[in-house]
Amino acid sequence: MDEDISIINKNTRNENIKNFFINNKKTLISTIITLILILIGYFAYEEIQSRKKIELAEKYNQITNKYIINKSENIINDLVQIINEKDTTYSPLALYFIIDNELESSNEEINKYFDILINELRLEKEIKNLIIYKKALFNSDFATENNLISILNPIINSESVWKSHALYLMAEFFIYKNQKQKAKEFYNQILNDKKSNENLRKEARKRLSRDFSE
Repeated sequence: MDEDISIINKNTRNENIKNFFINNKKTLISTIITLILILIGYFAYEEIQSRKKIELAEKYNQITNKYIINKSENIINDLVQIINEKDTTYSPLALYFIIDNELESSNEEINKYFDILINELRLEKEIKNLIIYKKALFNSDFATENNLISILNPIINSESVWKSHALYLMAEFFIYKNQKQKAKEFYNQILNDKKSNENLRKEARKRLSRDFSE
């Protein structure tokens, strides 16, 4: 008797499963097709992005090699185009090449390029912080105190690995401006932060010992 009931239950389950697939055939087929299309789209997108990256790498190498061979080549527009591609690798490299070779005389334009990298690229957090630090480093020769602090605040007010670098840059800025008390405050922040870069901690200690000892 129990065996007969078990067989009936099994047949009932099989019939229910069969009916489910029959009744929902269109929905299931649509779902499967949608998933297949999503997978195809994903892999197609990845392939397009990979090819675009390779093409951008070749373009960057051609532009920079052309300038290295012939310094008179005007390549600034080509490099700006690469910056505007908003690629996480070659857009920063293009900007650094512009700065290193002094291809753009306008500090305002350079800062616009930095802002594209900082605000419009999908960067890892610490890579973004590094670019912010580089922007501050570039501006440190001509920026006002408020402007420089404004640039560095996202790093100074964080636990970034670049925090001690930002603090040290501000301290050196105030030393250059002969504002020793402000410089001392930033050096001390480096010493008081347990996560500070060890080399910068040593430099801050040297500075305090040399320039602030009574």
